Amino acid sequence: MSNHPPRSTIADVARHAGVSKATVSRFLNHRETLLSPEIARRVEAAIEALSYTPSPMARALKRGRSRLIGLVVADITNPYSVAVLSGAEQACRQAGYLMMLFNLGNERERESVGLQVLSTYQVEGFILNTMGLEQGSVLTPALRGRPVVLVDRLHQGLEVDFVSLDNVLVVDACLDHLMAAGYRDFLFVSELLGAVSSRIERIRAYEERLAALGPQVAGRWIETSLDDADGLARALQDLRAGARRPPAVIAGNGVVTMRIVAAVAALGWRLGPDIGLIGIDDTPWAPYVGPGISAVAQPTDALGSLAARCLIERIGGLSVPPRKIRLPGTLIPRGSTRMLPGH
Repeated sequence: MSNHPPRSTIADVARHAGVSKATVSRFLNHRETLLSPEIARRVEAAIEALSYTPSPMARALKRGRSRLIGLVVADITNPYSVAVLSGAEQACRQAGYLMMLFNLGNERERESVGLQVLSTYQVEGFILNTMGLEQGSVLTPALRGRPVVLVDRLHQGLEVDFVSLDNVLVVDACLDHLMAAGYRDFLFVSELLGAVSSRIERIRAYEERLAALGPQVAGRWIETSLDDADGLARALQDLRAGARRPPAVIAGNGVVTMRIVAAVAALGWRLGPDIGLIGIDDTPWAPYVGPGISAVAQPTDALGSLAARCLIERIGGLSVPPRKIRLPGTLIPRGSTRMLPGH
């Protein structure tokens, strides 16, 4: 049994002051001019005596505004999602909004559930970094006309604002860096593509750039999952066996970077001398693994902040065609892509 006294209500205040609930409501909404000084003092004294605190949610809903924004992420354990969340939350707070988070745990079937759950809290809009459904119309019934901003992953058929890393520029930057260091044999390793637009964009950019470079380079790409460490190790062995000089691997994100680091360690190789590695997504541990892992840092904080600001503009009534905003990354070279001998 709880030892906490029950929370006072507006009805309690009205009884204590000997007035109606409407009178208390006028006082709480700063309409004291409609009350006599004596009644205003009685209401104020009752509020103090009962330690009454109005419910922000109830007051907001009464005005038709919850000032809540729903954020749905595919995987909260992914450092990318955490960083985007931080940027979005800060921008929401500065604008007077609160954020409610729903984590899918990489379970696609929970997507509609998450939207429905947040809808029951009367969120005013959604920021989605989700699984990338092939048909955006699947999401539409749950959105109920609320504005939406997508982060990193597009949904086919859902024409809304979208903010993302510029994946083409990032892949080009990785290959430019590796080429300048003397690498000519490449492997791009991605998580399972599914319908995740960012992963698909990176693979396409990689293939197009390799085709443009022609026979001076050799490259392929693979998908990898958490339970396929053996397959990843075999792909790395095949890469190194067929290379004319030490080859290089591009990791599609921070999760893949960690899997490659583990595979390289299991094979007894050294990052840098035996195989190059650059990751899309910088991580806090990247500078401290081996000679340091080269990476492209995503502007995650800016992406989250920008997504929130775009959504708040839409909530405020902005009516312009859907915006597609792509931000550049920052390449951070470290020892894992050291200059090869002779370059």
